[in-house]
Amino acid sequence: MSVFEHRFQVPAGLPAVAAFHADPSALRALTPPPMIIRLHRFGAMEDGMEADFTLWLGPLPIRWMARHEDVGPDGFVDVQVEGPMKRWRHEHRFRPIDGGGTEVHDRIEYEHPSGLRGVFTHLLFSKWALRGLFFYRSLATRRGVVHG
Repeated sequence: MSVFEHRFQVPAGLPAVAAFHADPSALRALTPPPMIIRLHRFGAMEDGMEADFTLWLGPLPIRWMARHEDVGPDGFVDVQVEGPMKRWRHEHRFRPIDGGGTEVHDRIEYEHPSGLRGVFTHLLFSKWALRGLFFYRSLATRRGVVHG
């Protein structure tokens, strides 16, 4: 199993950061080009809610379903129910910091499948690719929360 962690700060209070992440439109805002996301189902942010979506990488669709757990004012966890990875658990935590801002801490525990599918996921979800994705997400979160 691999672990990826990323932290960044947002110059806004924890309630605003949590509200941004709970909004279904945030998933679109957090998806970098050239990826396109199509939401099939995304309900209220609560324990047991399942988000069902397709990520399009050019002509390649990647169907993903994630169940939300441990939902609270300081974050949530999404766990892949169906998708490209053998295992994917993404913990989103929000912590107030001095000066009224919020630290966002993402921690992903993941495992690639074997075979050809594993080759594909190693390319798409390498540590390098995740660093780029979460750098983009830090910018998009600041833009969405501060400039909303």
